[in-house]
Amino acid sequence: MGALYSVLAAPSDPPKSYPIIHFAEEPAELEVKTEDGSEKLSLRTLIETRCQSLFTSFQPLWWMANGHLQTLYCVLGSFGDVDRMTYNRTYLRLADGGTIGLDFAPVDQSSLDPDTPIVCVQHGLTGGSYEPYVRAVLSRACAPVTEGGLGYRAVVINFRGCAGVPITSQMLYSAGQTDDTRLALAHVASLYPNAPLLGLGFSLGSNVMTRYLGEEGLQTRLYAACALACPWDLRQNNHGLLNSFLGKHVYSKGMGANLSRLLQKHLMALIEDPDHEVAKAAHAAMQLKNPTLEKFDDTFTRIAGGPKPHFPFRDADEYYRWGSSHDMVKKVTVPFLAINAADDPVVRHVPMDGGGNGLVVMELTDRGGHLGWFQAGPGYIDRWTTKPVLEWLKLVGNDIIHEKRQRGPEMFVDDDGFTRERGREHLGFKVLPGGGPIDGNGGEDGMFQGL
Repeated sequence: MGALYSVLAAPSDPPKSYPIIHFAEEPAELEVKTEDGSEKLSLRTLIETRCQSLFTSFQPLWWMANGHLQTLYCVLGSFGDVDRMTYNRTYLRLADGGTIGLDFAPVDQSSLDPDTPIVCVQHGLTGGSYEPYVRAVLSRACAPVTEGGLGYRAVVINFRGCAGVPITSQMLYSAGQTDDTRLALAHVASLYPNAPLLGLGFSLGSNVMTRYLGEEGLQTRLYAACALACPWDLRQNNHGLLNSFLGKHVYSKGMGANLSRLLQKHLMALIEDPDHEVAKAAHAAMQLKNPTLEKFDDTFTRIAGGPKPHFPFRDADEYYRWGSSHDMVKKVTVPFLAINAADDPVVRHVPMDGGGNGLVVMELTDRGGHLGWFQAGPGYIDRWTTKPVLEWLKLVGNDIIHEKRQRGPEMFVDDDGFTRERGREHLGFKVLPGGGPIDGNGGEDGMFQGL
């Protein structure tokens, strides 16, 4: 770490630089609560008056003054003693045989009203509910109002195979596969039909969430969303990674290593049918030596990352084109905030025009790395993004009066006990026995955190 620091560190005490914030030429008007009833205000006015932290300068710690150091600290930093979370896990068996894990917080929800807002989280590439970047927000969002929190519920949607979730079919997950998200949100909505669901995505999870919003349009079950460090144009940002030494040999190979470890952990389930194309791809991927993210995706994800008819793809480039989210922003139909960092070594291209969508706010800080934004906190290292994200969640969860409309197709339970949606009968879920309280702070053995 010392040698790397000497190469990458920037001069201490850098000058203040304020973020770039883009609003559409005609920001959407939203109805908000007032003391006397309600009024309509533009999204820009609401952001300027109720999310003022978005306009503050991010001042990194002097020894993490650039994007490389911010990103490396996500992976190498110690976060076990801060922002601690305990969850109550529910396993969902999906109609295709797969399993996802939903981690709910707080564990004791007896004092919460049925219409309490719910933060619905999508984690990064190989992460889970234990990730420090997830806990940094949820530890405050789920804290009681009397303790300075928002008093919200939260649920983290753990991808197949992540955070202790077993693989029970010959399919993994990917940056563009949204059906698992669709089913998870349907389950949460069935439990709390009067609660606003607020999306919060990190890195790959924010790409999945943005694609879900674009695909669903007015049917989305989310009332609003926030995307942090979204990779947007997967193909262009992958090429950017491979065109630099650190991008290729540190970040891309680091992500490839995590995916390889995840595959190794669940190999037996994925090769159960040895003649299946996923089993053959898994064997080929296990032969790779220190693969880049692109090499792993070209060997395995393009085949095993989702169902037909999209999968398998011809190559990683075709998968990246399909799975990108930058063209989905213009289709988002709910208030949407995205925050990226200009020095993010993983994401070099950000659609700052927001697709011309009046519901979209795009923010770009000059520094922060990939999922970093580390600054001096109250006695410990904190993240700059936490406060503006909490302000956003308060605005969209408590202040905005959301349009009354049906969100998502009608649900029904079939003869086999699967809950399904009208018009999408091929998808379905049922709650499995098991689950219960889990420690959300430990991470997974052999996996790099922060990715």
